[in-house]
Amino acid sequence: MEFMLTIVDYSLNNPDTLTKYKTAAQISQKVLQAVTSWCVEGAKILDLCERGDKLLEEETAKVYKGKKISKGIAHPTTVSPSSFITPYTPLSTDAEEAATTLKVSDVIKVQLGAQIDGFGTIVCDTIVVPQPRDDNQDGVPAEREADLLLATYWANELLLRLMLPPGLLATGTEEEKKKASAEKPIKQSQMTSLLQKVVESYGCNLVESTTSWLFERNEIEGKKKIVLAPVEGVKGEGTPEVGEVWGVEIGVSLGSGKMKPLSNRPTLHRRTTTTYGLKRPSSRQLLTEVVKKFGTFPFSLRQLDDERGAKMGVLECVRANVFRQYEVVGDKDGEPVARLFSTVAITKNGLTRLAAPSAPDLSKFKTDKKITDEEILKILEQPLARSTGSKSKNKKRKKASAKKPASEAEEESSEEE
Repeated sequence: MEFMLTIVDYSLNNPDTLTKYKTAAQISQKVLQAVTSWCVEGAKILDLCERGDKLLEEETAKVYKGKKISKGIAHPTTVSPSSFITPYTPLSTDAEEAATTLKVSDVIKVQLGAQIDGFGTIVCDTIVVPQPRDDNQDGVPAEREADLLLATYWANELLLRLMLPPGLLATGTEEEKKKASAEKPIKQSQMTSLLQKVVESYGCNLVESTTSWLFERNEIEGKKKIVLAPVEGVKGEGTPEVGEVWGVEIGVSLGSGKMKPLSNRPTLHRRTTTTYGLKRPSSRQLLTEVVKKFGTFPFSLRQLDDERGAKMGVLECVRANVFRQYEVVGDKDGEPVARLFSTVAITKNGLTRLAAPSAPDLSKFKTDKKITDEEILKILEQPLARSTGSKSKNKKRKKASAKKPASEAEEESSEEE
């Protein structure tokens, strides 16, 4: 009897892959929107994280019912205070940290993600905790916070455009397109230089060693990475190509952008590929639960059945390199930090934002600072994707989209992919 071995194509060439990414992305964005709306003065960070995870689980349970595929959380809900750089989620068993609440004008980073069949979509947005409504501030951030949010927004827009493979959206004759495609991809050092110019326009700095990763099935830190403002001994690897999904991050600080470790307990971990004969029963029990619940996606100790036992068992798991521990890091100067994280797909038609923070209302940001570098302004005018709709659809849209910035026009065209 002969057995046929079926090899599943998990690349973007398989339409099911993109569908699963988009389904997970819709959930990630829905939950992000909900959690950011809960970020008001006095809200407990722990409560926000728990509510976010509950909603992620509820929403993923609604899709692909009856299918034998994994689905759930690709990144636990984290809520990072002003000067925190890395994702942060406290434990209920650490009383002092569990009591941490949001304060007016805090610059808050909310990060989370959903996954369907191992295709994870992670997203992060930065908001400023608003004044109480009776102060009639209408959500307008102070000038320096406005500088920070604008610097982060425009740096993110530039980074996405710098990630496009050369010539992908080239126009003109076949010879001109061929010439554009033959150009070398932009070096990561050049990316850092251009992005630093953007944030310096607003009196800010890039957060050192901010890293974007190639995403694969069950893997959010693939073989390629882009490292911005790298510290000594750290460098990126590879360049983005058509057919890839990336987790793209930008981090900006009102301070120097230098990092320092914080005293808060590291609660985020991720299973590695290392195998080791764990000795403690609590460690073995923890590993079994993690494999079953989270696979190789990041998790928080607060998501485990026995939080106190997990705090003990994780020590051996980290020491044996069975788990990677994400340290809690903040701005060296204690200054506010903003971060954005998007999950994007690069196709033959350009770059599609699968899961991304909502575009801010730029009219609310009051500042006298702006980008003046002509090279950067020219890049920012470029679209992220070409329109792929029918001619009739394009005619209907032409008038409406002509007045929109490139970032908005790209959102419409990417829906057609």
